[in-house]
Amino acid sequence: MGREPIKSHEDLEVYQISFDAAMRIFEASKKFPYEERFSLTDQIRRSSRSVCANLAEAWRKRRYKAAFIAKLNECEAEAAETQTWIKFAVKCNYLDINFGRDIYAIYNRVLGSLVNMINNPDVWIIRE
Repeated sequence: MGREPIKSHEDLEVYQISFDAAMRIFEASKKFPYEERFSLTDQIRRSSRSVCANLAEAWRKRRYKAAFIAKLNECEAEAAETQTWIKFAVKCNYLDINFGRDIYAIYNRVLGSLVNMINNPDVWIIRE
């Protein structure tokens, strides 16, 4: 049995994984201290959500190779930023170390997928 064709960004495994990870971060960040509300909480939520949002934009820019790659580069940067905030949250004892390791590893997987897409854009580009 073959894979279903990808019809939208939501069909991409990397999108699904990053969306799930962003939701896990959202839930976990509800327990962050109030004084972090306008700093770490906002930052980690924003960067994790941006991975998904930029993937959606990249998907719609597949007619233009350079624009597609540029958006994927933004996704990559946001995923790496999210990993940094995860490390801060663990070091500040806002996230359990095991949760932090797990979610960090998920973002490593996301980054690997994004780099693969960036390095092989012709697979994804819409041909006229």
